[in-house]
Amino acid sequence: MSETVRVLSESSGKIIRAKTGKKEVHKGDCVLIESSLGGDLGVVVDERSCICRFSKSQEGAVNVIRKATDKDKQKFEGLKEKEKKAFDFCLQKIKERKLPMKLVRVRYFFNEKKGVFYYTADGRIDFRQLVKDLAKEFKMRIEMRQIGVRDEAKMVGGLGVCGRPLCCFGFMKNFEPVTIQKAKKQQIVINPTKISGLCGRLMCCLAFEDESRGRLYTEEEKVEED
Repeated sequence: MSETVRVLSESSGKIIRAKTGKKEVHKGDCVLIESSLGGDLGVVVDERSCICRFSKSQEGAVNVIRKATDKDKQKFEGLKEKEKKAFDFCLQKIKERKLPMKLVRVRYFFNEKKGVFYYTADGRIDFRQLVKDLAKEFKMRIEMRQIGVRDEAKMVGGLGVCGRPLCCFGFMKNFEPVTIQKAKKQQIVINPTKISGLCGRLMCCLAFEDESRGRLYTEEEKVEED
């Protein structure tokens, strides 16, 4: 049975689960793992297979392609430099064409045949000329991908008011709806500057605390019944 290890992704800074298959990897090993961009570099931070053998632990886990070689490491360092140059060039073209959009990040596919440019904007943007500029400069397929402000925070990261890394950047996979009613139920003073995250939306932890509060009330009711 394939074992599962935990790997710290070089590109996202997140710890993800990866299936080793028949490959022997150990804590501290640098590995190449599958990703939506064709490959990602990571470091094994936990190989406690006795905990990770359960089938549930392999749900959503990616595959380890192989142990990373020096060539792989050089490749990723090169990609980072190219992504930075592409970001600066795209930013310059956005200003020249006066497009109402904010560039967030640039990611290259591992095979360098396609580049994804993430941006935020209030509405639809006609970026056809911008795409032509980018394709001409970098000689690859260009994808402009619009994301929301929460996705931007999840991608960029930062520190919340609690002093810890943003939940969306650290461990959250999907965004759950957060409403003002959840803050009211917790008797929190409705001050937008106090209950909003870096993205400008209601803090995700309001939903976590609301759920914990609900479980606490349920347990108290059970105690009273007993």
